[in-house]
Amino acid sequence: MIPTSNEKILVLSTGGTIDKDYFDRITEYQVGEPSVVNILKEANLNAQFEFVEVLKKDSLDVNDDDRALMSQAILASNCKKVLITHGTDTLVDTAKYLQQAVTQRAIVLTGAFKPAIFKSTDASINIGTALGALSVLQEGVYIAISGRVFPADNVKKNYEKCQFENL
Repeated sequence: MIPTSNEKILVLSTGGTIDKDYFDRITEYQVGEPSVVNILKEANLNAQFEFVEVLKKDSLDVNDDDRALMSQAILASNCKKVLITHGTDTLVDTAKYLQQAVTQRAIVLTGAFKPAIFKSTDASINIGTALGALSVLQEGVYIAISGRVFPADNVKKNYEKCQFENL
């Protein structure tokens, strides 16, 4: 069950593959507008969201200063449930950072292996998994991806399989 409509969910976007877009004029992918906003609007959910675009970066470029900005945005909000879209390469690093920096919140990070603009993207299912996880998880930091939910301290990215798995 999605959190009740009176329980607002903070949604932070940070960039990553999920938000990548293709621009013909430069013939490469760049981080575009946050895809999570449209995905959630199209889903017509009975929930309230507070959207904050914190970064617009490939996750390989995300550093601890950026992670501090994320934690500040979370702490500045009254929301107790937080969804963060993030690139997959440093998703675990950010989850572990937030685990140390933020308490008294349920935080779920997600991303995508293919941009949300692709027909065969995993973005929508990953955001849906993250929202479902937020409805039942207690305080803590988690990663929701590929239909699974992992505690931040028990997950790694398997680059060969393009999947996340338990340590």
